[in-house]
Amino acid sequence: MRISMLAPFEPNALRGLIAGVSSLERNGLDVLWVGEPYGFDAPTTLAFFAARTTRVQLGTGILPVYSRTPTLTAMTAAGLDSLSDRRAILGLGASGPQVVEGWHGVVYDRPLQRIRETVEVCRRVWGHERLVHDGRAYQIPLPAGEGVGVGKALKMMVPPVRPDIPIYIAALGHKTVEYAAQAADGWSPLFFSPSKALDVWGADLKHGTDRRAPTLGPLEICAGGIVAIGPDTRHLRDLARPQLALYIGGMGARGHNYYNDLFARYGYEPEARLIQDLYLAGKRSQAEAAIPDRFLDEVTLCGPRTYIKERLSEYKRAGVTVFNAEPVGGDVVRVIAELAEIAADA
Repeated sequence: MRISMLAPFEPNALRGLIAGVSSLERNGLDVLWVGEPYGFDAPTTLAFFAARTTRVQLGTGILPVYSRTPTLTAMTAAGLDSLSDRRAILGLGASGPQVVEGWHGVVYDRPLQRIRETVEVCRRVWGHERLVHDGRAYQIPLPAGEGVGVGKALKMMVPPVRPDIPIYIAALGHKTVEYAAQAADGWSPLFFSPSKALDVWGADLKHGTDRRAPTLGPLEICAGGIVAIGPDTRHLRDLARPQLALYIGGMGARGHNYYNDLFARYGYEPEARLIQDLYLAGKRSQAEAAIPDRFLDEVTLCGPRTYIKERLSEYKRAGVTVFNAEPVGGDVVRVIAELAEIAADA
């Protein structure tokens, strides 16, 4: 099991990570993700990390497919892959309608179709093909009668370093998870409960992997949560409450919140409604308090080394190959180093 972490969004915390990223690399960090919600863009930060590291893989976690053309997404990943000496991972996802329509000003339509076609375009671009794509979401070049009418099929001016940059898809819905298992190199679910995940997604993963090309290799699964290692760290799981309440309660409108739907599918349907009602009513602290303790135990790792080892083994049995850690309760480098050591023995 490899170890990854998501870079913080807050600028001062991000600068601190930049200063210490070489130590993290030396002490067991395998993958560093940079997200892109509606703050700084991810590729700029990743390029900076590329200059400060030599081994760690660098992933977008995630690029929304609505924020760039598929061709620009392919170009961005190819550029990062070249600058980092083959260490790029392209993390893709659909984001949600509030951000896509409210921030990017783009209609949130056909999310799975757009992900599927973005993957197809990226692999054609990285294969240094002359790009022709006739899809339902994207037509490249534009067909006759659209635009100025002088578009022509092109290929990248320079050959990409790799034709097979890894693609990870962030997905929670059944059809998108199935597609990730079929066509992506990795799947990145948020709020992954190893004891319940296969009940929710097991059939989707099987349907996808049954149609998976052997050349892709086994599906990587990247999931995790808050980590604190030590005998008096269980209380630190409460640090997950604000994020959980935000996503379950406020990340989307009623009927359009994938995280709320997932929480209900995990068996917390009454709590899902309550948390959303409280959060949307402006009662955030009450929404945080309404998150059940048992769910915090499912999606965090806070405890002594023996407990951490048991939980990592549970994640492995559920198929997780990359544990995505959010270190708390101590020096980040120390937590990552200890977690990597435990994972090697789990």
